[in-house]
Amino acid sequence: MRVVTEVAALDRAFDYAVPHTMPMPGNGDRVRVDLHGRSVRAWVESSVESDRDLKFVTKWLGLGPPPELLSLATWAGERWFAPRSRFLLAMSPDRNITVLPTAPAMSPLTTDVASAMSVAPPGVVRLAPTVDPLSIILTAYAAASAAHRPLLVLMPTDAWAERVVGRLAQRGLSVARDHEWDKVRAGWPVVVGSRGAAFAPLSHLGAAVIIDADDDAFRSEASPTWHARDVVVERCRRDAAPWWMTSPVPSPVLLSCGPEWHDAEEARGWPLIDVADRRHSDPRDGVLSATTLTLAHTALDSDSPVAVAVILQRLGRGRLFACVRCGDLARCAECGAPEAEDGDDVVCPHGHGRRTAFCRSCGATKLRRVQSGVTTLARDVAAQLSCEVTEVTAATPPETPLHRVVVGTEAILQRVRRCALVVFVDFDQYLLAPRERARRDAVLAVARAGRLVGARTDGRGRVVLQTRRGEDVVLSALSRIDFSALLAEESETAEILSLPPFGALCEVEGEAAAAFLDTMTTTDVVVSTTDKGFVLHADTPQTIAAALRSGTRPPGRLRVAMS
Repeated sequence: MRVVTEVAALDRAFDYAVPHTMPMPGNGDRVRVDLHGRSVRAWVESSVESDRDLKFVTKWLGLGPPPELLSLATWAGERWFAPRSRFLLAMSPDRNITVLPTAPAMSPLTTDVASAMSVAPPGVVRLAPTVDPLSIILTAYAAASAAHRPLLVLMPTDAWAERVVGRLAQRGLSVARDHEWDKVRAGWPVVVGSRGAAFAPLSHLGAAVIIDADDDAFRSEASPTWHARDVVVERCRRDAAPWWMTSPVPSPVLLSCGPEWHDAEEARGWPLIDVADRRHSDPRDGVLSATTLTLAHTALDSDSPVAVAVILQRLGRGRLFACVRCGDLARCAECGAPEAEDGDDVVCPHGHGRRTAFCRSCGATKLRRVQSGVTTLARDVAAQLSCEVTEVTAATPPETPLHRVVVGTEAILQRVRRCALVVFVDFDQYLLAPRERARRDAVLAVARAGRLVGARTDGRGRVVLQTRRGEDVVLSALSRIDFSALLAEESETAEILSLPPFGALCEVEGEAAAAFLDTMTTTDVVVSTTDKGFVLHADTPQTIAAALRSGTRPPGRLRVAMS
């Protein structure tokens, strides 16, 4: 019998004999073996014949992933340059399970439920933020039911997944959460979960759905840095199963996965969006502009439990500087990045030079720091609105009661379910963030805020974007709800810079990074130096993975993050 152990440093199979007193374990089952004097857990990879004198398996522990998923773990290990055991662990239960329950049959959809199905075909669905994705899930369930195989549904958060489970159960469907391993392994009709559900131990898929597929929650930042989107696409390819992936504004990577479909009336599913240009506001105005203040008082007259949500997204370093006279931001003339203060000068954070502190627009020589900080913002908003304010961040306990005005980070978008007005008090922090997907993050943040205030057709609420930017493709797209120019520009930029899907990237960091890269023998990869370590560029992920496998891992900390 050939097994793969949990020891990540030994990413290869070992042969063991099965005692006559033990039934032959099945492929994928978990066993315990003796490895160089250590008792370790392992997975059965296959049954092999051997004439050698082998050690015996010491114990059968229980069921593991179905045999059909063993090759998927091998594929994932090659794709993200990681030991197979990391992915086999993701497919295995937290405790030993030896018996599975009997899975119920797939219930047919009632006439009323079937009438709510979507017309969107399989592929990438450009779904407006306030449109209910349940119709997509029901459509996928019908496809899975026709194939007599389970449906896999992935949501960005556990809380959202729990709500979907309840709604599907109300419609008579048998649903299991991804942490109910025994039910999933038994082949429950519908499995709902978050990122980890991509490796749900289902033998075969009948269909799959990922809601908000561009959400960062679907990418594992811990090593190995795999992405649920790629895993689901590969599983569906192997099982010849259809998949649906939604996004308010699909990324070039998502669009490369399959055909795109969008509703001609998608603008109706976006919220009312107001752009407040603070360059022309009265300098004596507070953190909320006069227009925003008027909308906030109107929202406070509504019956919404939380009336106003004020969101501040901070840059990782420094603060923005704006002209006292015209309010324009100090930005690098070459790359457009926000300039930082350095003595009496301002400098580009990307090294494009320093200059005397003056405004490029009007020539004024006095720049003021744009203050940032949730606590200070909460104090100022409370003074402007003359009411109590709750500060909400990721560290805020869930049981904290909320006042009608909340101020904080994007944690508000997870904590608050309904709101009359959402204000991005400094939207430039999104637009000028030092990362290549800053514009996409800006649009997706507005989309998530739209779910709090509702669609423009409801007339229930709106989103305000306070900015000091003039003409910007993101602001223009959000104002007109027309993202064609933004999508075209993003795709063109990715192609020019050879970013995914037109190329592959891999970050290599840690004290052993330089020594590891020196041992690579391939010439098909371009290596660039960054502040944190190195970035590898190549045409495909397979090229980078082959280059990494040609190297020898030295001692010391090493982190490899494949795109």
